[in-house]
Amino acid sequence: MPRKYTYGPFQSRRLGLSLGINILLNYKVCSYDCVYCEIGATNKENLVSPEYRINAPPSFNFRRELKDILKYVPHLKSLSFTGYQGEPTLNENLLDFYSITLDVRRDLKWTNEPPLITLFTNSSTLYSSEVRERVKHFDLVLAKLDAATENDFTNTNRPHKDSPDVNTIVESLVKLRKDMQNKKLAIQCLIYNSYREDFISNDNKENIEQLAYAIKKIKPDIVQLYSIARIPSEYFVYAIDKKRKKEIVKIFKEIIKNDLIEINYY
Repeated sequence: MPRKYTYGPFQSRRLGLSLGINILLNYKVCSYDCVYCEIGATNKENLVSPEYRINAPPSFNFRRELKDILKYVPHLKSLSFTGYQGEPTLNENLLDFYSITLDVRRDLKWTNEPPLITLFTNSSTLYSSEVRERVKHFDLVLAKLDAATENDFTNTNRPHKDSPDVNTIVESLVKLRKDMQNKKLAIQCLIYNSYREDFISNDNKENIEQLAYAIKKIKPDIVQLYSIARIPSEYFVYAIDKKRKKEIVKIFKEIIKNDLIEINYY
C-alpha cells in the first residue's frame, strides 16, 4: 500500500529513531516562511494566518498504514507529528489523528518503552485555547521559539501578517506549560548566522539574552538548541558551529538559573 501519512523511520538528532507523521496536504502550508526552512520557501498563496484551518480528517488508511509500519519497528522512540509540509496544528482534525495513533500504540508490543507521541509546532497558533486543548494531550511538544525580539522574529520566521507578536507567543507557551500536566514541553531554538552584512541573524546579543529570559518565564522541561543541518530556504544563512552553541548554552544557564530545565545542544 502506498504511504500517504508516514515517512521514515529516520534517526532524529533530538529524539532518536522516529517515524514521521504528516497530517497536512501534499504541499507546504504554513503561517511562517522561515529563512532557514529545510523544506523550502512557503509560497505566497500558502503563507496563511494562524487562524486558517485545514479540514483533513484521517481516512481509514491512516490506522492501517500505522499498523503496517510499526509492527516492523518495535524499538521506535518517537511517533512524530512534524512540520514535514508546514504547521500541523493548522489541521483542525489533529486530535483525531492523535487518538488513532494512541490506539495503535496501545495495541502493539514494544521492545522497550512505547514510543512517545510527539508534536512539532511553530507556536504561532498556541494563543488559541482551542488549539492548546488539542496540543496538551501529546507526550512531548516541541515548540519553536527562535526569536524573543520582534525584529528578530520578523527577520527569521517571516510570519504571516496576522501572526501574533513575540510577547503573545511567549505568553501562549506559558499557558501551554500550565495545561500540560504530566506531559513534557520542549522549546526548540534554531540559531543561525548570515553571510549578508545587511541582514542581522538571530545570533545577536539582544536576541540570545531575551530568549533566555523568555525560557525562564515559560519554564519548559527541555530546551533544544540547534542549527541548520540541511540546505536552507535562503542562500545567505548558514549554521553556527559547536563552539558557539556551547557559548549560547552557557548564557542560557547563567540567566535561567533553573536546574530543573534541561538544556541541550545538537
